[in-house]
Amino acid sequence: MVAQATSSPTASDRTSTSAPRKIEVDNLRLSYGPKEVIHGISFHIEPNEILGVIGPAQSGKTSLLRCINRTIEFTAGAKMSGKIRIDGEDTQTIQNVYELRRRIGMVAPLPVGLPLSIYDNVAFAPRAAGQRNKGLLDELVERCLRQAALWDEVKDRLDSLGTKLSGGQQQRLTIARALSHEPEILCLDEFSIAIDPVTTMRIEDVLKELKRHMTIILVTNLVQQARRLAARTMFLWNGEIVEIDRTEVMFSDQPKDRRTYDYVNGIFG
Repeated sequence: MVAQATSSPTASDRTSTSAPRKIEVDNLRLSYGPKEVIHGISFHIEPNEILGVIGPAQSGKTSLLRCINRTIEFTAGAKMSGKIRIDGEDTQTIQNVYELRRRIGMVAPLPVGLPLSIYDNVAFAPRAAGQRNKGLLDELVERCLRQAALWDEVKDRLDSLGTKLSGGQQQRLTIARALSHEPEILCLDEFSIAIDPVTTMRIEDVLKELKRHMTIILVTNLVQQARRLAARTMFLWNGEIVEIDRTEVMFSDQPKDRRTYDYVNGIFG
């Protein structure tokens, strides 16, 4: 039986007068062909919240992010049901899926740099959206690189290839690129898996600042990272929510489900 935290009501539990949550997931199911990998999960995320998502490999964490921004539609045989709402709007009814994806920045586990200059990596999405004003692009590139804690390291070589940066710098460039279309939501999928601890801590400091301007979903294989950053944490296991609650509860000696205690303390997983 899946434990559902009382602090996380679904959309059906709320009155029509409530302000919409930033994200509501209601009875989400996802299958790849005949295999169901997410089994009817429901939760919400408040505006400007960092929600940590933890769990073993193959628990459906990455698939969940791809459902939220509808990149799951690129996967042949994927079938999703249930509702995902952003600001109260069902994402499946949004006609302009590209506009939806501009609202949701995504950062993958490994940095994926475009074979372009540092400047053009960050300016790519705004240009694709029609921005041609050089002054505005300059301001945006600098702002995003500063937000990603990279500006001071690259400001004198913006014309250099982004792919020539170190691994940690490339990951911060990926974050700057995700920020360049000014998203409302930032999805981070194990962003620190291939970077050193010092760079990881620098990016964590960046995320603490960014949450003032956006909602963040932090999928992480480092449970202590969720403990440091997330207001609430969700433990996802085999496509089911074992528990979702305030982070201090999840990491206490008495979470609601014994499996949560065992996982965050490294007894399994």
